[in-house]
Order: sequence, then structure tokens, then C-alpha cells
Amino acid sequence: MSINPQELLRFATAGSVDDGKSTLVGRILHDTKSVLVDTLASVERASRAKGLTATDLALLTDGLRAEREQGITIDVAYRYFSTRNRSFILADTPGHVQYTRNMVTGASTAELALVLVDARHGVVEQTRRHVAIVALLGVRHIVLAVNKMDLINYDAHRFAEIEGRFSEIAAALGVTDALAIPVSALDGDNVVDRSERMPWYIGPTLLEHLEKVPVGQDPADEPMRFPVQYVIRPRSDVHHDYRAYAGKVAHGIVRVGDEVVIQPIGHRSTILAIDGLSGPLEFAVASQSVSLRLADDLDISRGDLISTAGDSAPIIQELTADICMLSDRSLGAGDRVLVQHGTRTIAARVSEVIARLDVGTLRPVEFAAPLALNDIGLVRLELSQLLPVDNYARLRRTGSFLLIDSSDGSTIAAGMSITAASELAS
Repeated sequence: MSINPQELLRFATAGSVDDGKSTLVGRILHDTKSVLVDTLASVERASRAKGLTATDLALLTDGLRAEREQGITIDVAYRYFSTRNRSFILADTPGHVQYTRNMVTGASTAELALVLVDARHGVVEQTRRHVAIVALLGVRHIVLAVNKMDLINYDAHRFAEIEGRFSEIAAALGVTDALAIPVSALDGDNVVDRSERMPWYIGPTLLEHLEKVPVGQDPADEPMRFPVQYVIRPRSDVHHDYRAYAGKVAHGIVRVGDEVVIQPIGHRSTILAIDGLSGPLEFAVASQSVSLRLADDLDISRGDLISTAGDSAPIIQELTADICMLSDRSLGAGDRVLVQHGTRTIAARVSEVIARLDVGTLRPVEFAAPLALNDIGLVRLELSQLLPVDNYARLRRTGSFLLIDSSDGSTIAAGMSITAASELAS
């Protein structure tokens, strides 16, 4: 059974400060006619108030007053737009190193990352950091937009130099689909329309690539995963035997009649019925919210994972994972945290900090000290309970987790579980 995923591309932008990322996003929205007339008029007024003679398209995305005053993007802004060929959800993420944690949030669900560099400066440390993060997050497609080509007189040799360096970094991080495109966001060259000032470039425009890059994953190619969010037990005497398990299918396809296993307890059963919002269903696919009814009366609660019986998640009590630090609080050996995995939250202890990624060399460095904000590291956790966790490289949603500060509930880090040698340890 093959199910074509919806033609929707989720992509995230990233880049260093002043690379022109917000202008590029504004240019995409403007040239695809995705901006309301009154919104464009408001931006034109704001541009005049800044003393500009031309419309500052960056204001289409930098909506926060603090961002406009500082000229930088400090939060993740989500934009929705469509063309005749595809719909898009764009996460415009911060460029400053101080806000790398926001960039992690924006890229965590993306299928493509759009990384900008200034053609005058080329690949810088923050570029390497962004590419390393999106590679670690399992983003399959990366585009390097070499912006401000107008400021280097559309120099083909300079573009080739930057493209070569980018290709080296992508290859070192295991990224197999990486493309560089020369653009000028200010003038629109190679963004939506092809540039006549760069005839030496024969590749696609940015929008052409965004419209054609493969999206989604065929659910039939993945084992089924269903984190239980809520147990439904109606109080009516008429339905006193009814019990269903509500949640969202994380991966794969669940069908009536499928044999499943309840994790971590290990009990097996069969899918008796699937209830959707509009009535009974024969099957449900990834990202669909449904309620499952089982043939057996089992003790199942929130946080349990219903999985394909023949291909279930590994059950572990020691978790080795790559993490991206998102908090000002450091994280070191001996620290006690909460692990939020799917709909389950359990206590854990950091038993070891193994390594930290050197952004300059893209190589892991043995590191026993606590990890700090924006660090990318490899850690080992001792879990207080058995937990079904997939390898992140195989199944992103059930292989990811958050580390939570038990004292105030704040997020410390985003984690990607591994069951074999880590990318950082290779």
C-alpha cells in the first residue's frame, strides 16, 4: 500500500546576522503574491518612516518591535503560503548565535533547511553551526542561498568558491542532498524569477527547487507508532464496555485487524476499531488524530506506546543521545532532569557527558565538563523507568525527546536518541 504524502513542504531558514535572511523571506512572499494588500501597504509606510526610498521587504517577517529596532530576527516566525504547485510552511529562525536555540525549534519539524550566507563573507562559523544542527536534526535537504551577489558584481568564481566549501561541510556531516544557489534578495535575482545578470548559473531558482524537492515519507515504509495521549472511558451505562486510546499516529499506518504491542509492558492485542473525527475508519496514517480500540482489555495509560508487533521500538533504561543545549542552565554529569518523550515524562540522571561538537572542525571533542547554551553534545542518561525509544535517524518523532528542568519545568535541551555509534562519536 502506497500513500502519497500531501504536497506540503515545511522548511526553515537560518543564517548569520545581516546575511539578508528576512529580506529573502520577504522577497519570496512578495514575488509569490502571498502578501495581503493592506499588509504590504503597512510595510511600505513603515519603510518610509525609516527614511527608505524602497520597500523594506524584511519587515514582512520582522514583525516584532524589538526586531525592527535592532534590525535582527530574535524569534521564530511562521509563514504560510502557496503556489500553483505546492503549499509551504516556512519557519523564519534567528541568525544571531545568541538565539541558536530558537533555530533548533524552527528546524525540528522541517524537511528542508534554507541557509543563507553573505557572498562577501562566505561560510562563517555560524553557517557551520547551522548546517551541523540541521544535519543533526535529520533535515534531509539543505539549500545554501549565497545572497548579496549584487555586491560582488555577480562573480561566478566567488560563488564557486563558496559552493565548494559548503559541499565539503555537507559531505562531512553526511548530508546527501545539498544545493547552492546564487541570489540577490534585494533585487529578486534567482529567488522566484531567473536572473539575467547571472547567465553562468544554469541550476533552478530558489522557488523552482522548493517546488520540486521530494517531500514527506510514505507511511507504508515505516513501522506504526502511536503514543497514547488519553484513555477514553465514557460514563454512560449504555457504553460501559467502551474503552479507546486517543492520540496522534506518529509514524506509519494503523489498520483494523493489525497486531500491535503495548510498550513498555509488552502485552499484545489486535486493533478492533479506529474512530476518527467523522466516524469509523479502516486505517489511519502518520499525523492523523484518532482513537484506537483494542480486542483485549489491557491496563494501558497515557504515555504508553502502541507499536507494530513485528517491528516495535527498543526498550531501554540507559539512553545515549546527541543533544542541542537550549537553556542558560548548564548540563553535566550527575545532574537530575526529566525526560519528556512523546506523551510520557520520567525522571533521569546524566551519567556522562561524552563529547562536544567543535563547530570549527565539525569533529567531536572529548568533553567531561558541563555543556552550556548552544553547545551540541553527546551524553548518556540513566532512566528511572523502562522507555520505548527509536533510533532518531530512523524515526524522528519517536526518537526525539526533551530534557526538562524538574524545578521549574523549563526546557534544557532537545535530544536525538541513538542506538549505534553517534554522528558525534564517529
